[in-house]
This record gives sequence, C-alpha cells and structure tokens, in this order.
Amino acid sequence: MKLNSLLLMSRLVKKSPSVCTDLPLSSSDVCNKLHLMKEFLRSSYGPTARLKQVHNNIGGSVVTSSTSSVLLQAIASSQPIISLIRSSILNHVSRFSDCGLFAAVFCLCLLEQAGQCGLRKNVMIKVNKHLLSLCTGYLQQEDCGCKVKLDFCSSQNLITLARSVISSKPTCVLTEPESDHISRLAVQAFLLTVPCNIPDTVRLGRTATITIEGHSVLKSAVFPGLLLSTPENLCFDSLCSPLHVVLFSISLAGDLSEIGDGRIEMHQGVDVDSQILDQLLELGKQVLKDGVKLFLCQKVIHPVLQHYLRCNGVIVIERLGVSLMEPLIQLTGAQPVATLHATIPSTVYGKVHNVCIRQFGSKTMLHLHPAGETAICSMILCHRNETMLNELKLVCQTTEHVLRLTLREPFALLGGGCTETHLAAYVRHKSKNEVSESTSVLGCSQTEYLLAAEAFCHSLELVATSLEHDGGTSLIDLTHAHHWTLPSDVTEEHLEGVMAPCGCGVVESCQNKTRSYLDTKYAGFSPAPLLTASPLQATVLDSFTPKVNALGVAVETANLVLDVRYVIQDVN
Repeated sequence: MKLNSLLLMSRLVKKSPSVCTDLPLSSSDVCNKLHLMKEFLRSSYGPTARLKQVHNNIGGSVVTSSTSSVLLQAIASSQPIISLIRSSILNHVSRFSDCGLFAAVFCLCLLEQAGQCGLRKNVMIKVNKHLLSLCTGYLQQEDCGCKVKLDFCSSQNLITLARSVISSKPTCVLTEPESDHISRLAVQAFLLTVPCNIPDTVRLGRTATITIEGHSVLKSAVFPGLLLSTPENLCFDSLCSPLHVVLFSISLAGDLSEIGDGRIEMHQGVDVDSQILDQLLELGKQVLKDGVKLFLCQKVIHPVLQHYLRCNGVIVIERLGVSLMEPLIQLTGAQPVATLHATIPSTVYGKVHNVCIRQFGSKTMLHLHPAGETAICSMILCHRNETMLNELKLVCQTTEHVLRLTLREPFALLGGGCTETHLAAYVRHKSKNEVSESTSVLGCSQTEYLLAAEAFCHSLELVATSLEHDGGTSLIDLTHAHHWTLPSDVTEEHLEGVMAPCGCGVVESCQNKTRSYLDTKYAGFSPAPLLTASPLQATVLDSFTPKVNALGVAVETANLVLDVRYVIQDVN
C-alpha cells in the first residue's frame, strides 16, 4: 500500500505557473521564428517556387506541397504569435481559396519592416490602416491601372486567369501543354455549372471530380452530367428514356444502425434478420411497380436486395458517399429517401435521360445524362502519381472557386508581381503628395508617416521579388510601375538587349523606359496608365476578390500582432 502511494506521488508533478511574455516582438526568439516562417513561405510562392516536404518529428505522413492551405495545416508552432498568423491566413483561404501565400508573405514582411524602421507600434498601426484604405479605394476605381475587366463574351481572359492559378502550383509538375489543357478544362467545367436560364434566384451547379492515377494529364476530360463508380461486371440492356431514379440516404444493409438510440422491443421467437430482409424486399417490389430503373444509395445495400433488383433489370449503385448526394439531387430532381418503413411517394422519384458505361483506365463509370437542362458536370483528372494528382485536384477546386467569384466581381488584377509594384508606386506617390493632410488626421509627424509608408511600400515590393527563386534581380519601370525580372546570367551592360515582357505580359519591353532595381531607392512617381485601343491582354492574371481580401487580411493581422502587449501561455 505504501509502495503504491509512493509511486502515485512520484507521478504527480506540481503545476507550473503560466508564462507571461511582455512585448513579444522585442524577443529575438519570436523575431527569428517569424523570419524563418517568412522565408519558408516566400520560397513557396509563385510558379518557380521550391516544393516543401513537411513531416512531424513524432511521426505521421510526409506532406509535399507548395499550397498555403496544405503547408499551413501541416506545420505547427508552440509560439502563439505564429499560431495567430497561421489561423488568420487559413481562415482567409477557407473563404476565398486563393492568395493565401500572398497574404502570409505580405503580413510577415510588414512585421519585419515595422521592426526595422523602429517607429512606435501605434503609429505603424494607424498608418497601415490608412494606406490599406488607400489601396482598396484605388483598386475599386474604374480607372485603376492594375485592374482588368473580364469579358464573358470571350473565354480568353478566363483561361488566362485559370492558367495563372494552376501554373502557380509547381507541385502539380505540369508541362506547358498540360497546363493549357487543364486550364481549358477548368473553364469548361465552370461554364457548365452556370445555368443558361437565369431564374430570380441563381443557383450554380456542381463539378464532381474523379481522379485517376498513372495516366497522362492530357487524358483528363470534362463531361456534362454525372459519372458514378460502378462494379466492373455491370451490364444492362438498352433502356427506354427517360429512366426513373430513386435515391436513398440511409443504409439498406439490413442493420439497425439507422433506427438510432431508441429502445427496440421484439416478440419472442421472431427472426429480426428475416423481418428486415422482408421489409427490404417489399421496398424493392414497390420501386419495381413504380417503374424505377436506377436505384441509388448513399450507403450500403443488402446483397439480396441488390440481386433481386438486378434480376429485374434495375441498375443498382451503392456507397455513393455524401459528396455526390447534392449533385445527384440537382441532376435527377430526386428527393433522398431517409426511411424504409413507409411507402415511397411518387413525388420523390427523379429521372435521367439516359445512361452509358465509360471506361477510364482501371475505373468503370456509369455516365448519367440529364433529362433536361442541368448545371452538373464531371471532371476526370489524370496524373502520373498520387502526390501530383492530389495537388492537381486541390488546384482545380481552387480555380473553380476563383472563377465563380468573377461572377460577382468581373475583374482580375495584373499578375507576375505587377500589381504589387504598381500599388507600391501609387501609395508612395500619394503619401508624399498628401503628407500634410494625412499626418493631421493620423496625429503623427511627417517623418513618422513617410517612414511607415516606405515600410508598407517596400513590403509590397518584397512580395513581388518573392516570385524569383533562381538568382535573378527584380526591376520596376518608372513609367507604368510594372515588375520585371532580370535573369541571373544577364548583366546590367546587356540589359538594353533584354526584350522580355513584364511579369503580367502587358508591357512588351522596358528597353526604352527608365527603370530601377526594387532593392534600391528611386524617386516617387505616379504610374502612367497604359493607353491601348483594345482591352489589356495580360498573360498572367491574379484573382481580384481573393487578392483584395488577402490584402486586408495581411494588414489587419500584422496590426493585430503589432498591438499585442502581453502573451500569457500555459506551459503545463
């Protein structure tokens, strides 16, 4: 007894008091961790980014990606400031899907620049808020020099936007023809989910994605309608259209799990299995009587019921999963049946025009053709291995979300770092010209205001330079304020011969323009608009709505961190 008591006491450890850290941004440890996080995410930014493999030091799977949602979910930190930034960026990505790395890198650059300029934190916060409103106000203007209006009469800008999103994820490992092919498919799938006849309330359709490993990306395809996985031995005679459909959302396996936690009373000598099987067969007889030819179930169907239905010419598909239920409801018009203990009303049945078998590699799919107009389609994605395929699926879902957001705000921003350099030049020029008015409103000195504004603009420029990972140098032209990259093997003496276009592809050459390196100071100027007879045709575009929101998230998160005075942390 005494031995047990001693062992118990030896396991008890006195609870340690919480640790309170004053001014966390003045701690070298916190600053080093923020710098490490910034470099980690900067090197993951853009089409030529370096892939990251993240592995927990206590075990688990290895994650390979350059996507913000995957990387930020995979990393963990005991530092509350890091966790705060991580949560803020992940919340943005969960709502807008895109521009997570832009928000994270810009936020961390703002924090680093705030520490280097040595201004009071409250001054940095006020100036950051003011400059953010300056940026967002400019981006909403009709004459904004870094905004492109999307024309839905042509798919070219949509394909460019889709290609920009897809090519920014190097983990997909796509060649240029493969990137073009997937971009066109993404736009095709998006357009198929937009209904042609617009009612009072617009309801967009859905894209069901099926992945096939081990095949060429160029074999990927999009089909109107819905593709369902089926048994390999599925065969059926030609059926008259339309086909009536019934859809179950409960298990038809014959178990009692769907009844719930209620109390079950049984009479003595009653065979429960036989009773339930009889009930399932009665259900089968009713759907046959009602002329059902396609029997679908979200969960498992009892083998006896499957055999009975198939012997009577009914196509049976089970284990659909919850993700396909909503597309099936939209495609067929069927209402999911959630009980087997009541007569099925005729109003819950749906219909499809026809069905056919399609073979994709080792997968056999049943293709459901809609009976009328529908906004449901299926995308077959192929790639050489699982890691690339998972990343490609995630990127295609992001692209679909980005394209949907253009329906609300039909704009895009110039890509390739040109929006960042253009905004930096605009803010720098605006802040210098309006320094007196701004300082009187913000309650700071002109020197403080200009220093804070320079830190803000330099942070934007640092995001643009993050796109270069091969030793090249970033330039800005002092006319339109577009971003240019000078390859590492080109010297300044040979710069005049460089005819490459800017990052977004709108300005063809900087040969006849004054330019400056982004890491050097240059005289402030107002970016001149691009005067063209036709609309701007950029080769790289950034999503408008996600980037505007990411800009706000980055500044607000940086301000929140700057405003932290104490961190109280439980170390037990």
